[in-house]
Amino acid sequence: MFKKKQHIHADHSHFLNKARAFVLPLVVLLILSLPLTLLSPQPVRGAIKTEVAPPAIGTHAQAASLIDVTSGRIIYSTEGDRELRIASLTKIMTAIVAIEHGRLQDRVKVSPTAYAKEGSSLFLQMGEQMSLENMLYGLMLRSGNDAASAIAEHVGGTEEGFVHLMNDKAVQLGLSHTHFANPHGLDAEGHYSSANDMARLTAYALHNPTFARIVKTELKKAPNPNDSWDYSWHNKNKMLRLYEGADGVKTGFTKKAFRCLVSSATRDGRQLAAVTLNDGDDWNDHARMLDYGFRYYPLIPITDKQQPIDGYPLLTGTSFAYPLHEGEKTQLHKRLVLYKNSASADRADVSFGLRGRVEFLLEGKLIGSVPVYEKGSKLPTQSTVQPQQEAPTAQDPANNTQQQGWTSRWNEILKNLFGA
Repeated sequence: MFKKKQHIHADHSHFLNKARAFVLPLVVLLILSLPLTLLSPQPVRGAIKTEVAPPAIGTHAQAASLIDVTSGRIIYSTEGDRELRIASLTKIMTAIVAIEHGRLQDRVKVSPTAYAKEGSSLFLQMGEQMSLENMLYGLMLRSGNDAASAIAEHVGGTEEGFVHLMNDKAVQLGLSHTHFANPHGLDAEGHYSSANDMARLTAYALHNPTFARIVKTELKKAPNPNDSWDYSWHNKNKMLRLYEGADGVKTGFTKKAFRCLVSSATRDGRQLAAVTLNDGDDWNDHARMLDYGFRYYPLIPITDKQQPIDGYPLLTGTSFAYPLHEGEKTQLHKRLVLYKNSASADRADVSFGLRGRVEFLLEGKLIGSVPVYEKGSKLPTQSTVQPQQEAPTAQDPANNTQQQGWTSRWNEILKNLFGA
């Protein structure tokens, strides 16, 4: 009897040892995983569900994109990187390249190759001369293919030379799904772009005051050297009349590209641009896209100029704002990056008080940064040129230099925003 109880006790001890060997690692695993579980958001029973993400939207387009012009953030995209024909949306690049490389007061002559170009036309006469500025109005308001060729030959020396400038600009802006074969957008092999690339190009172009002024014009009159009446060009972009706050940009159509449209609108100082490629209901789709962006992605101020940095004798050099929907605000983080101070007693501080930068990250991805300066430093003026400011006319060398400086600053901004 005693021996039997001892055997039972031994079996029980053996079972407990095995249980401990299994349970203890499990308990340790649960303890280690507990902090991770507590950090994860858990649903609360009986709580009212709040909307943390905007509702889905759709279009009739083969590809579409919506961008915040100020920040360069693409808010909405479908088939955004798909390479497609873009018809006369091409002229957005034609215009910005001509503005940056040309002089608005120059006289542009209509050559035999530009005269009577197929498709949409200004009906310019052979040998006719017109200022580059007026030619750009005809290009963007009436989509004149004859104007596109004349501008290209004047600015680039030849049409091929100008197309080279267009493709160089596409590379400079990081438009990796874009290649141009002509300045007007008539169907051609090797001539394509994507909705996202066109959105980025448009955001860049709209920061050029000359471009922004031209594309928002509803009616332009220009001298006609061949007749007693002046040219009178009504903008083909119906969004200017259909949508509140609309201020651009360009229509397009060919038999292979079908209907293409880039529109922009500004409300309460906030500008958005929408792109659709091959869309049979583009006017309505653009209104819905722009409404969506204005409603669900407000431009949120992240930091002000001269805002103190906690724990450091530093101030921010500029302000920063970014479009965010309600559910993204908790995903925004800041990171201070300090530079090595090279100033010493026998060496002047050539940084003028620049000590580093504050980086802003959304879900771990860098979305922008602002410089930080030592307190007491003279902070630089805001370098970003806003669309509503007066345009450099490039009518003299000083203005042309100013235009190039503006372009250089925006190239730096685009490297940060688009990864160019």
